[in-house]
Amino acid sequence: MKKIHPKHFRILGVAPSSRGFGFAVLEGQEKLVDWGVKSITGNKNIGSLAKVEELIVHYQPGVIVLEDYSARDSRRAPRIQELGKKIVSMAKNHQVTVVLLSRQQVKRAFFPDGQGTKQALAEMQAARFPEELGSRLPAKRRPWMSEDYRMDIFDAVAQALTFRFKKNGKCFELMPGSKDFKADDFKDSRGQCGR
Repeated sequence: MKKIHPKHFRILGVAPSSRGFGFAVLEGQEKLVDWGVKSITGNKNIGSLAKVEELIVHYQPGVIVLEDYSARDSRRAPRIQELGKKIVSMAKNHQVTVVLLSRQQVKRAFFPDGQGTKQALAEMQAARFPEELGSRLPAKRRPWMSEDYRMDIFDAVAQALTFRFKKNGKCFELMPGSKDFKADDFKDSRGQCGR
């Protein structure tokens, strides 16, 4: 992979899952540069770490956004929690700031009451980036169906956008016409809201 020298600040959203991880790279105010799912076979943590490192070297993000697996609302498997810790450690080695967001913080950024569904959140991302993500939006999941692997992309985009839309150290809602709210500050690896 060739190294790209960014002209604008980049955010790398990473959403680990049972298959590997979804990712999204935002540049500037709101340009979706790259997105996708990296499926890993064999040792998923080792393979995922290698692929995330490739993305870091290639895109040189200013920040990586991950789910906060220590949050009360996180129900992630121990393997994914361990992967999250290893991604944080690796990002520090590359001198990249890491921001950890709970699922509730991401939901509150898009739904003022924090009660939206994952499907509704994915539909919002597809509407925001129709050319890039419109064809990737999975059909609504039925109760007996497994979650579509493409949902990992939408999780990563939502995480990156949630971080992007912050102002003067205070994080605020993304909905048009919304007002600032005093939710818990987003935590990075230094316990700060980010740059």
